[in-house]
Amino acid sequence: MIFTNTSFINRIVSDAASKAISTPELISHEILNFRTSKKFRQMLDGVRYYEGNHDILQKRRTIIGESGKKEAVDNLPNSRQIDNQYRKMVKQKTNYLVGKPLSVQTDHEQYQAALTPFFGKKFMRQLKNVTKDSLNCGIGWLHPYYNDQGEFCLKRFRPFELIPGWADVDHTQLEYTIRFYDVEVYNGKREETLTKVEFYTLDGVEYFEYHNGVLIPCAPYHQNSFNIGNAAYNWQRLPFIPFKYNDEELPLIVNCKSLQDGLNTIVSNFQDNMEEDMRNTILILVNYDGQNLGEFRRNLSTYGAVKVRNDSQGAGGDVKALQVEVNSENYKAIISIFKKAIVENCMGYDAKDEKLSGTPNQMNIQSMYNDIDLDASDMETEYQAALEELLWFVNMHLINTGAGNFDNETVEFVFNTDMPMDESATIQNIQNSEGIISDETLVANHPWVTDPEKELERLKKQQEENLDGFGFTPQSPNKPGGDPVNGES
Repeated sequence: MIFTNTSFINRIVSDAASKAISTPELISHEILNFRTSKKFRQMLDGVRYYEGNHDILQKRRTIIGESGKKEAVDNLPNSRQIDNQYRKMVKQKTNYLVGKPLSVQTDHEQYQAALTPFFGKKFMRQLKNVTKDSLNCGIGWLHPYYNDQGEFCLKRFRPFELIPGWADVDHTQLEYTIRFYDVEVYNGKREETLTKVEFYTLDGVEYFEYHNGVLIPCAPYHQNSFNIGNAAYNWQRLPFIPFKYNDEELPLIVNCKSLQDGLNTIVSNFQDNMEEDMRNTILILVNYDGQNLGEFRRNLSTYGAVKVRNDSQGAGGDVKALQVEVNSENYKAIISIFKKAIVENCMGYDAKDEKLSGTPNQMNIQSMYNDIDLDASDMETEYQAALEELLWFVNMHLINTGAGNFDNETVEFVFNTDMPMDESATIQNIQNSEGIISDETLVANHPWVTDPEKELERLKKQQEENLDGFGFTPQSPNKPGGDPVNGES
């Protein structure tokens, strides 16, 4: 029986009270079920394929044996080539969504100043790594905590080391989390692997270790989430922020693993055929001066020649060749089909698409980026919810440190997706929109502007100093100072 959600906590309380089963036993049961689950295997597949550890590395060459069954052989070329299109898709989608800095906007100036340090370059690096986690494993995790110096920090946990206990079927509210991870320890004689376990609830965290297959408590057995002065406190919510790739929490690898394996197989088989040399030719022996085919193959490889003889009827010996052609165009076509299928199933884009040849317009660009933009919009919906949850912990930290209470303030997170654009058409549309929408909106959408607020300040200062865009003071023919057109004074 698998214990999940609220039934897990209720079972701990009731069974511990009756001494029928202990908390460590229940946690061990959850870990065992997770490690043997399909979800866990998919997570590991996503990570190892991203790192280049593909199934093709286990490839063996086989022949049909005397029994009619396949047998592995070691005397044939056995290439194990990896064309890692999956890694390319993960990087492509990661950089498309979070490759550019995230914009955090609020109308409250003091709140804006307080939020800026939390969402700087360090956070963007963490968010980029968490995005790769969510693509490879279906979900990524950030853990808010206080370090030894009392600083508010965020830690990234590897998804395949964390078991979430959801309180609802939609997986929006956490009730507990179990973290398990391996460490190398020295037991006085040799190094060995020890599994450590952390059990998080609203009451804090409990620590365990595996010893001889048994989960036992270890010091410190229980701790609160953080301390303020000499007082210990716990968060009102579990300090784990889930960043989901999609609402099903399915990793990207499930969309393309078979296609990636097929691509690797075709490339490897093509190299095998190119390396087989004499095996591209089927040799027909007539009156061969020897009986052992191994001897024949050795002589052919060593001397480049074989001995033949005439039979008793005077028939001359010969070696005839039946050539086996390897058509590289067939391989190219199949490889192209696999690569295109991987792009389509992963909802990415092909940077070498014919739509980008010549001078593409914005419609061609948007058509090529349509799939990745749809998938990024789905991810952004999940990430907006995660960032809202993260913002709650940041707000609590600001209250804890006396920086202010901003719970009622609105914050907007803007993802600057990295889609190429036809700048000339965008600028023309902005010029045509003058007088229809505000200058602030026009400036914010200009392709050359990175900081709309600073750009508006520069425009305001320029207008106050009565300067044109080139630093010269314009003179009007109706005012003293002459007519700049006719040159009159």
